[in-house]
Amino acid sequence: MLDSFVGINEDEKQSLINAIPEITVLIAGADGVIDTEEVAWATKLTGIRTYTNPESLQEYYGFVGDEFEDKLNALIKELPTAVDERNSIIKERLSKLNGILAKLDNENAFGLYNSFISFAEHVAKSSGGFLRMWAISGEEKEWVNLPMIDKIEKAEEEA
Repeated sequence: MLDSFVGINEDEKQSLINAIPEITVLIAGADGVIDTEEVAWATKLTGIRTYTNPESLQEYYGFVGDEFEDKLNALIKELPTAVDERNSIIKERLSKLNGILAKLDNENAFGLYNSFISFAEHVAKSSGGFLRMWAISGEEKEWVNLPMIDKIEKAEEEA
């Protein structure tokens, strides 16, 4: 599983796979309502990213997509319905990715970090605004940049 992500164990790989459903619940539920349009777009986006990313992220999104809906539904049932309490739990879980990303090579860590941010933005923009598209609500703005995950810069390539 996730052979290109060397240096991390199976539990850490599973945490990376769980990140996308967790990000979906965090962003989609930021306003108190997990909108079906946001969930539908997140589901579709995991499939799209299986084909439109570098090879290691294609493999990653393949694993994410295989279990996405089941994991998302389980999270929605498992987590509290109170927004602040739910977001606090997800924030804690996602903050644990910092140690995992630090173990990966820069290319994979940078790719995952940017993919997480981009995914959050896409989910946030999938509902709201003009014709319910392309606007980020005030509640989502607080979370869309995933402040609990340390920013990862791309390493400079050696000449």
